[in-house]
Amino acid sequence: MQRHQASATPLLRFENIPLDLSDLRLVVRQTADVLRRYGALEEGDYRKIQSLGRDMQLIEVTGQWFRNGLAKQVASVGMPASNFADLDGAEVIDQVLTVSMRPFLSRCAEVLQQRAELSLWTHSHCALCGGQPDLSVITPSAERHLICGRCELRWKWETLACPYCRNSEKAKITSFATSDGQYRVYACDVCRRYLKAYDGRRASRPVMPIVDAVATLPLDAAAIQRGYAS
Repeated sequence: MQRHQASATPLLRFENIPLDLSDLRLVVRQTADVLRRYGALEEGDYRKIQSLGRDMQLIEVTGQWFRNGLAKQVASVGMPASNFADLDGAEVIDQVLTVSMRPFLSRCAEVLQQRAELSLWTHSHCALCGGQPDLSVITPSAERHLICGRCELRWKWETLACPYCRNSEKAKITSFATSDGQYRVYACDVCRRYLKAYDGRRASRPVMPIVDAVATLPLDAAAIQRGYAS
């Protein structure tokens, strides 16, 4: 962990993820079914994903997707990019694989989450898979933890600092909350990006990233209306 912290490179290699091709193919097709049912996939994109879900090259494409995400987050340390972005329908494939791979990646995250060495990590991208934070949580002790959007790993972060540009000037951080105070938005006036937070200080349950991401969609709309981007 000390070595990876120094180089800002995540720990997990794609080859180390316990993947079974049959399981992955099934999950990809089922994910496409659900997204289509709720109008999140066009018919042409749906057929493309169904075809990919039956293709023996699915593992290779998934590996390209995983490494592409790593490269975008840690480009500053010279990690080579994959050719995932050149694939036909890369944006749709990214959407489906982000959901499909979460169960596999979260199992890996559960292992690292228990390790004390995780406290050494001080970067804004995920220590395990290199993903960006999709949500944060304010703990009962008033600490802020970032939550990876790919594997749901959580790690400690500064209370006010923007995870995208590291601006920590209080006057340039805009914060607003829901009427019950359960959810908050921290928006940076320097890079114009925002991150939502679940306030666990008075909550009756722990944070549930997938549920809370949906429950806070009105906050996304409010932040976007104010000119911020996720």
